[in-house]
Amino acid sequence: MKGKITEQSIRLFEKHGFSETSVQDIVDSLGVTKGTFYYYFSSKEELLMDIHHKYINDLVENQQKILNNQEKDCKTKLTEIVFMLIGHIGEQGASAKVFFREIENLSEDHLAAIIPKRDQFRLNIEQLIREGISGGEFKSDLNASIVALGILGITNWSYQWFKPTGSMSAHEVSGIFVDMILNGIALN
Repeated sequence: MKGKITEQSIRLFEKHGFSETSVQDIVDSLGVTKGTFYYYFSSKEELLMDIHHKYINDLVENQQKILNNQEKDCKTKLTEIVFMLIGHIGEQGASAKVFFREIENLSEDHLAAIIPKRDQFRLNIEQLIREGISGGEFKSDLNASIVALGILGITNWSYQWFKPTGSMSAHEVSGIFVDMILNGIALN
């Protein structure tokens, strides 16, 4: 039931927004009581926090698997991270929208648990860029922090417009992004 509440809440938060969706809306859409909701979550914000945790934890875990592969070069790892980000948005579009759009509804305490994970994801990309610079794969004069922010800006914003059922697949969109990124930073 906890999973059903979470999934239905994601759909409602995506469609109506966190603030505009009440606990009553959630339970009515599932045909359960508020008691059922409060058995699993102490508040609507705790539910939002769970959604944020799951989304960022999945991203960090998948990113770490890519980064830990010693057989791949930095360009390949960067390509895989971009594909993973776009693919994740494609697979979990509603969760992505809630994650990026509704973070403002988390309390300071909850933000303190999410922001370090988001920062770590960004810092991992910065480190990958630095490794690519030192290994001669990327231009030596790059600002790794700005490049990482640019990559995240490009990929994270795609939750607004990317449709997995559209004319281009996640792989095709990722390929365009990676080509654009690497042709701007790859050493000739």
